[in-house]
Amino acid sequence: MFKTAFVTGGNGNLGRLVALHLEGAGTKVVSFDLPGSEGAHSDPRHEVVLGDMRNHELLEQSIKTHKPDVVIHLASMLSGSSETNPGLAWEVNASSSIRFMRMCLEHQTGPFFFASTAATYGPDLSSPVGLDTPQWPENIYGATKVAVERMGVYLKLKQGFDFRCLRFPMVLSPFAPAGAMTAYPSHAIAAAAKGENFVFPVAEDTGMSTLYLNDVTRSIVEICTAERSALTQHIYNLHGYMFTAQDLVTAIQSRYPDFTCSFTKDSPTDDLIRRWPDVFDDSAARQDWGWKPQYDFEATIDALAQHSNSE
Repeated sequence: MFKTAFVTGGNGNLGRLVALHLEGAGTKVVSFDLPGSEGAHSDPRHEVVLGDMRNHELLEQSIKTHKPDVVIHLASMLSGSSETNPGLAWEVNASSSIRFMRMCLEHQTGPFFFASTAATYGPDLSSPVGLDTPQWPENIYGATKVAVERMGVYLKLKQGFDFRCLRFPMVLSPFAPAGAMTAYPSHAIAAAAKGENFVFPVAEDTGMSTLYLNDVTRSIVEICTAERSALTQHIYNLHGYMFTAQDLVTAIQSRYPDFTCSFTKDSPTDDLIRRWPDVFDDSAARQDWGWKPQYDFEATIDALAQHSNSE
């Protein structure tokens, strides 16, 4: 395991879980995140640097000070907020990330992990989507991620940069952020736990490839610790399961019988999710570094319901 990890977006829900995983194995974690996100960690060894990804000088100072031997880059504007401000999204998600990769290459930080997304692909693709499927995203969030992917692979091929990348599908989380267009399943379960009605921003039969947050966390640590020689691909797709909004309602009502809801057809979110694939081919990840999801759909709903009940 690593001696020191530097995690951008480290005070977020995914970053905190990654930190816990690494700290449990003896790694010291340094988190970099926006002001206002401090106080998210309990490990006494944990250090937090507060700043913006656009602050190149602070990032470089942090890398020089802490000398990490792995960098996990999770900081990003989400899909909804990116569409609201495309210019800022490009600066934060693409330009700043590329500058950061070049910096880490210069300082030889070790493996550099970048969290990408199924949104890098365009819509209306047949399933399963393979790694060689052309990427023509129709939203700025996906476009920024493609840009970083391309530069990461370029630096790997030309300068030996240890770039590692996973494309995640829709992620279900008990801490679903409001800015993510795909967060509605988690919000529906939270509403059910409170006895509230919920309006789905999608139609009954809309769904896509999905993973539970804990599997996402584990996959990041696994690919970072995998032997570099075992990784035959520059980037890997991951997949857990597919479900529709109606499948979710059925699962919720089996746990909360009084749950009521309605659906929304032809919304921007419905158009986005409906046109994304049901399955992404993750056979390369399974073969190269033993990837296998631990949460199926029912286990995910159980975990989300348990979290909502405890609040």
